[in-house]
Amino acid sequence: MRTVFSIALAIGLFSTQLLAAGAFPVEISHKYGTARIEAAPQKVVSLSFIGHDFLLALGTVPYALRMWYGSHPYGVWPWAQEALGDGQPIVMRGEIDIEQIAAMKPDLIVGQWSGMTASDYALLSQIAPTIAPKEAWGDYGAPWAGMLRTLGRALGRSEDAEAQIDRIERRFSDIRAAHPKWQGATAAVVWSGTTGAYTADDIRMQFMAQLGFRAPPALNDIGAFDAIYKVIPEEVTDPIDADALLWIDAGSNVDRLNRLPLRHTMRAYQEGREIYVGLELAAAFSHSSPLSINYTLDHLVPLLEAAMDGDPATEVSTSRAAGILPGEVK
Repeated sequence: MRTVFSIALAIGLFSTQLLAAGAFPVEISHKYGTARIEAAPQKVVSLSFIGHDFLLALGTVPYALRMWYGSHPYGVWPWAQEALGDGQPIVMRGEIDIEQIAAMKPDLIVGQWSGMTASDYALLSQIAPTIAPKEAWGDYGAPWAGMLRTLGRALGRSEDAEAQIDRIERRFSDIRAAHPKWQGATAAVVWSGTTGAYTADDIRMQFMAQLGFRAPPALNDIGAFDAIYKVIPEEVTDPIDADALLWIDAGSNVDRLNRLPLRHTMRAYQEGREIYVGLELAAAFSHSSPLSINYTLDHLVPLLEAAMDGDPATEVSTSRAAGILPGEVK
């Protein structure tokens, strides 16, 4: 039986390789030009802070990846550990190091969500075909489906990418249908460390939009720090006083939240509409990858249901655990 299974697996892998081989060469346009990939890449370097999640979702363990944050092995969070398997990618930290990457001799460099500059690209593209972000997406605004679709083409795995996109979008659609009151409601996703709100161009707000939410209109009146983030003065509450207010935290800003001077005046506070999004859920939310989206939905949807039920007495479990419930402001 094992021999039969092994033969079937080998045939399946061989068929996948043939399909991938037939997808090349492929050309992918981006903000700095066009990457031409002649054959299925075998040695991929990911400069994107979240890109390794997408590669792993497509069955490719990157040769090297760029660490974002956290203490997990190889910079890979729990939802992607199974896909990593026994892989041991080289972990790069900090700024893009051209010499380090050149020494790896990759056959593909992927840099969506990397902050890659034009000068970086000019050097990287001499090492290997290099995929930079699309101009319309900005450095850190690539939608998850677009990012996956691009990498699917680059790896010769477009059918797999489309199947995953279809599966995830069906889940979003089912959730929207089950929660009609969410459709058109407002949501603010706020970094608790500086009271800054993410804009509609950010992947976190794109995620909320797929659930039916929109940003509070007053957020448009605040000048942007960059295309995806607006710093909100502590004396201004309208831009974040939403039907659902998500406080994103890396685990160290609860005391600051409890000291915000006007938080107690907000409807979100008074009606129990605040959701504390702690370290691991915040990371899954912020990766918004095919591997983290289901994790995020599993954990975030029940919290949204509690915050949006119209009853201030309904506890939002993460908010209680963090100690930021209404009536407990210090």
